[in-house]
Amino acid sequence: PCPCPPGARPCSPKYFGRDAMVCVCNATYCDTLDPVVLPAPGTYVKYESSKAGKRLERSEGSFQRSLRAPGLLLTLNVSALYQHVKGFGGSLSDAAALNILGLSRLAQDNLLRSYFSESGIEYNLIRLPMACSDFSVRPYSYDDVPHDYELKHFRLAEEDVEMKV
Repeated sequence: PCPCPPGARPCSPKYFGRDAMVCVCNATYCDTLDPVVLPAPGTYVKYESSKAGKRLERSEGSFQRSLRAPGLLLTLNVSALYQHVKGFGGSLSDAAALNILGLSRLAQDNLLRSYFSESGIEYNLIRLPMACSDFSVRPYSYDDVPHDYELKHFRLAEEDVEMKV
């Protein structure tokens, strides 16, 4: 039970200078969300973070049919659909894997739960870069043999087997 606004457990901040702050996730604590529930038709739920200290603070509201509104005016046309959202996620690069594996087992569990569980942000997609990227500690590929069109020399790198697979 926390005396905080609905939506998220309070952030345990760590500051890196004037405008750089991260929420600490460790073996004993990681900020999480209340379970996300779809709002009733005609209403919305907003999660807001800010430099002033808000951390995924939840608020609710109702859509208005009037065009007279102070400030920002957002017009929503529910009859025009442009795309289907399959999900949300992030990238599991070599750098991300190195940092996750550098945590204690309990901190790893807390971190992964904060991304993938119902008490977290519920990621359901992950992007894995093919071979090295600008977030790798060394350049590598899966098959450096010229003209190997049948990929007879294809091999996953140690980084893939040890850190990501």
